[in-house]
Amino acid sequence: MKNNPFIKTNWKLILNIITIFALVLLIYFTRDQILSTIKNLAHIDAWALLLIIPLEILNYHAQTKLYQGLFRVVGNNLPYKYLFKIALELNFVNHVFPSGGVTGISYFGVRIKDKDLISGGKATLIQMMKLILTILSFEILLVIGVLSLAIFGKVDDLTILVAGVLSTILFGLTILFVYIVGSQSRIDHFFVFITKSINKLSYFIFRGKKESINILRVKKVFSDFHGSYKQLVSKIKELKKPFYYALLTNLTEILVIYVVYIAFGKFINIGAIIIAYGVANFAGLVSFLPGGIGIYEALMTVVLASAGIPPQLSLPVTIMYRVVNTVLQLPPGYFLYHKNLNISKKPEINL
Repeated sequence: MKNNPFIKTNWKLILNIITIFALVLLIYFTRDQILSTIKNLAHIDAWALLLIIPLEILNYHAQTKLYQGLFRVVGNNLPYKYLFKIALELNFVNHVFPSGGVTGISYFGVRIKDKDLISGGKATLIQMMKLILTILSFEILLVIGVLSLAIFGKVDDLTILVAGVLSTILFGLTILFVYIVGSQSRIDHFFVFITKSINKLSYFIFRGKKESINILRVKKVFSDFHGSYKQLVSKIKELKKPFYYALLTNLTEILVIYVVYIAFGKFINIGAIIIAYGVANFAGLVSFLPGGIGIYEALMTVVLASAGIPPQLSLPVTIMYRVVNTVLQLPPGYFLYHKNLNISKKPEINL
């Protein structure tokens, strides 16, 4: 497939068609939510809702500084404006293409590879470390959330169980990641196993070439990944600032949800939002629909109900948050994504 002359000649057109199709699907699957949001606009405080805008700007500022800090640790000083644009593009890619963030990691590697001769392995490491720091910083908020519910609100056994399971899973994934990337041999064994499994699945489904993903190339990328990781670990103290910005990224997103509750005239315990936000985002990663539609809203509603927030309030608030967030973030992300697609060289990906 990678030698197909039609794909080589028309790769930009193909990516544009795929992107537009994904956007159409997103609108189709969210049509009921959009209509529900329009109906609720008459019952909310629009001025309070406008607070979302500065919070979203602060969120992207935090993401940009997080990227800057991580790249600086591994020896690259990248411009703020350049990384801010990429953060917007990544949000669009991850939202429109449901892949648990894998598409975003691939796009990030292609997007940034020509900047300061940054390798694919280093770009992948930066994205993975951003995820790890985001998870670790959220653990702090999770503890604050449970304490807030215990002190100021309602906390039942289900809420405690959900928070405990989520915390254990997130911490376990972090330990597993550190264990795997801490050794070159473990990296080789793990990613070669994953690559071979994907190749077998691809061959079974498409009856094409057995080696859809080149194993030697994967080894080379993750060898570089390991080298950059060792460099990062050797400067562990310099990760304090990136960790702070990861915490700020989580906090601003939670505050955006809280602002929607304020717009509905309700001041609820922020602990409930923290726990529900964590569960919904984690489960949304495995959804096959754009943005985890359906799973996200359902889990937010269930977890919030266990913390004493009635579904008749939490469901319209969650829908409003999702739609407003999408309307604010996707247009600039799509514009930058499309602009980069039209001016970039052919990316090194196999269609």
